[in-house]
Amino acid sequence: MNTPIYNYRRTDSSAIPNVIFALLVANGIVFALQQLSPRFMVINFALWPFGVPHSPFAPWQLITYGFLHGNLSHIFFNMFGLWMFGRDLERLMGPRRFLIYYFSCVVGAAFVQLIVAATQGDIYPTLGASGGVFGILLAYGLTYPNRMVVLIFPPIPMKAKYFVLFYGLFELYLGLSGGAPGVANFAHLGGMFFGFILLRYWARPRRK
Repeated sequence: MNTPIYNYRRTDSSAIPNVIFALLVANGIVFALQQLSPRFMVINFALWPFGVPHSPFAPWQLITYGFLHGNLSHIFFNMFGLWMFGRDLERLMGPRRFLIYYFSCVVGAAFVQLIVAATQGDIYPTLGASGGVFGILLAYGLTYPNRMVVLIFPPIPMKAKYFVLFYGLFELYLGLSGGAPGVANFAHLGGMFFGFILLRYWARPRRK
């Protein structure tokens, strides 16, 4: 990647960057609200397909679905991925650009999921920050391709570029095979795709 697309700032590497911290807190608060009123939160703020009578699609769902999660493990792994791979990216991009990138991936993943749901005729809500996290994972692999990362299951060390490639192909396989029912695999790929498009746009040479 061409580093001029980023806005590098020296910060304390041990601290959690501001946007990452705000996203962690916001997701935690929304998850707590889900425990108090799960039906209200899901009906109004999850991403619903077009044409569902009892839960109509609303524009804000393109963003709000990314703050809802199905259970404790769902939010834990998403927030862990956001923290693990997002810290260095926010420091490199700067808060504003990182925030734009993250929500572009979230919204892009939502659009892909709406298309897939309309094609397959599925009627179920989509929720979770995975679209944004997968977009961050892609940016991390492109920015730090030779950094070593370790899978959780199984704990195999590999370079970040291979880690991203493995996860992308695995999500594609699950999406095409239906091997993970209830998981929006194409939304994950959508987050990566829209993230890639935005990174390429930022990397274009600018005329002075």
